[in-house]
Amino acid sequence: MGLLDGKVAFVTGTARGMGRNHAVRLAREGASVIGIDVAADVTPHSGCPGPREADLHETVRLVEAAGGKCLMAVADVRDSAAMDVVLKEGVNRFGGRLDVVVANAGISTWARFWEMPDDEWQTMIDVNLTGVWRTMKAAVPHMIAAGNGGSIINISSVAGIKSLPGQAHYSAAKHGVVGLTKSAAIELAEFKIRVNSIHPWGVDTALAADPTVGTVLTDHPSYLMSFGCMLGDPFPASVDDISDAVIYLASDLSRAVTATQLTVDMGATKV
Repeated sequence: MGLLDGKVAFVTGTARGMGRNHAVRLAREGASVIGIDVAADVTPHSGCPGPREADLHETVRLVEAAGGKCLMAVADVRDSAAMDVVLKEGVNRFGGRLDVVVANAGISTWARFWEMPDDEWQTMIDVNLTGVWRTMKAAVPHMIAAGNGGSIINISSVAGIKSLPGQAHYSAAKHGVVGLTKSAAIELAEFKIRVNSIHPWGVDTALAADPTVGTVLTDHPSYLMSFGCMLGDPFPASVDDISDAVIYLASDLSRAVTATQLTVDMGATKV
């Protein structure tokens, strides 16, 4: 018996990294998973190439190997119509319900705010903030119609609580996710839908390997004081560390938790 037997989850950014791991872990707990990913480069300002459709196919293989059922599709969180199509198909396929939403898709780029091009700022906001709003907007009507309550989990960041230099646009977006999460929790409480955010620090994913990080911190050593944490080990966190939090918030283990910012950050927000 899994913690999520019979439930249906929608996860964004499932081609690799945290999103893939969340999908696999949700499947292990008994959930059917609807997943999307843009499966392409999103911004020329990133030092890390985007995922590809083959990565999404690998996620399907891993979910099925874990004993789960899934529908994975190429779709962009900036495209509400595309998400509507995928969600309608997935909800119909998996019994007309939607119980869990994990708004995970995101990008990361680095620059001082007055030096970044307009499109670098705008793409960050479009994906990391507006994309979360679009994800919830697409998913919530299905959750309300099913009448089963549920849990929405928005992946924010340490930068959603403690602003980071070299990432003003990222910090603004992730702070925005916190405000969106709190408002959504109030609005959805009458439907027994809980809404929380998770705040990771460094996580062992492709984005963590972006060489721009080292360049920015080398060029501006005064920024280093903003990047400390209490626990040097583990660093970076594993994707399972973050998925543990997702499973907790997705399940009835957290039935009394809503509008909370859950830090999985090695103490980074406190130093």
